[in-house]
Amino acid sequence: MLILFQIFILLFAPFLFLGIINRVKAIWAGKKGSPIFQPFFDFQKLLRKNEVISKTTSFVFRIAPTFNLAAVIFAFLLIPIPSFGSTISFNGDFILFTYILGLAKFLMVLAALDTGSSFEGMGASREVTFSSIVEPAFFILIGTLALLTGQTSFASIFSMLNSSAGYTELIEILFVAALFIMILTEGSRVPVDDPNTHLELTMIHEVMVLDYSGPDLGFILYSAGMKMVLLAVLAANLIIPENFSVAYTAIFLLLIIFITSVLIGIVESLIARARMSHVPQFIFLMTALSFIAFAVVIFFLRGGIK
Repeated sequence: MLILFQIFILLFAPFLFLGIINRVKAIWAGKKGSPIFQPFFDFQKLLRKNEVISKTTSFVFRIAPTFNLAAVIFAFLLIPIPSFGSTISFNGDFILFTYILGLAKFLMVLAALDTGSSFEGMGASREVTFSSIVEPAFFILIGTLALLTGQTSFASIFSMLNSSAGYTELIEILFVAALFIMILTEGSRVPVDDPNTHLELTMIHEVMVLDYSGPDLGFILYSAGMKMVLLAVLAANLIIPENFSVAYTAIFLLLIIFITSVLIGIVESLIARARMSHVPQFIFLMTALSFIAFAVVIFFLRGGIK
């Protein structure tokens, strides 16, 4: 049952996620918009197209999109699905989760530099800068949950949190809010980045993949949607109670993914992209939420108010 549900999410959720975002943005703009499954149609079209590869690139440029997709899928297998569990689970699995995604991003950065383009190098530099803010904040968040529960794996951490009460609810709220900022950052969405922009001086992720075409570009777009979905599933572990049945859990999980995509569409419709100098300030909000959660846990573990 777990494998079937994971396959369903892997095959359809990323395209639906991106399609709902685009439809929400179109509704806010007063337009009909493209079909919700348009990202899937675009993915199919890209798979049928030929690739144009620069002669200046090396094997790194060729393997990066495939490795990026494989890394995101592997990271998804490490995340427990509420009431279903996870395919791979062990102590310290959240460390592997973070670094397998980091390794994939490292290869994409190398691929951007491999093209020899100054624009793609500029986008790679910005991507690394913002990632250096996000990753420590994520480690602080997960470390806080590990400290609170005394567990060191995703499955055991979320299981302990869902069976406890009190101030842990505040920690869960802070965690979900920080994850939403992480989704906007890692998914290259407004206000951090605009996936629809074509101004190279203001692009971050999109400028890194300017030289890709055909199936490789399809893999990159699919990986971007999948990364946002897996972070939404990670947040769902803190929202969905453990006593739900499998059927209700599946419904609520899909509902959370739907709500997350709608919220991203609303954010992109109401908020303009931030100036490049202000983007780190927005991402540091995730760090601030992480430190607040850590401080709350330390406060109560040390005895609270006496």
